[in-house]
Amino acid sequence: MTTTTDIRLQHIVEQSAVALTDSAGRFRKGQLTDAVREKLAGEDLDPHVKAAALDKLAQSLVTGFGEHRNPRRRSTGGLFHPQDVIKLGNGIWVWMDRATDSDLLEWRRLSRRNRARVDLADNEIQDYADERLDAFRSHTDVLYLGDLERVIFGWTEDQSDAPGT
Repeated sequence: MTTTTDIRLQHIVEQSAVALTDSAGRFRKGQLTDAVREKLAGEDLDPHVKAAALDKLAQSLVTGFGEHRNPRRRSTGGLFHPQDVIKLGNGIWVWMDRATDSDLLEWRRLSRRNRARVDLADNEIQDYADERLDAFRSHTDVLYLGDLERVIFGWTEDQSDAPGT
């Protein structure tokens, strides 16, 4: 569920991104991060919004920790490191050193399911990009994807979901 404070945080990021966008429609992630940090440090920010930002920061740090400690192939040829963590689903993590056989079975099952989702998403991206690239080649007068979507594929504002949904 998206709360009002989440919407406010998203708005801060979007405003900053728009302000940093160059004439080619590009902006840099590092500059966006700096701009958002500056806005969040502002004294005029509502305390609830600051608290939500701290929650997001904590979540991001924990996610980064999990990504950094995710088992990966080692120079020894194996995946094991006692300080890595295995993600078992439903927010449950286990130190690799203390994982059981049932933990490994669950980790393997989740890994396979996630791989299938990633493959499906990648197939969708490849198909979409192929179709749009073909359309760009057929309509050389169209320069931007937004124009291609509107003119060739009939995209309209009334048929769109909110960005990122």
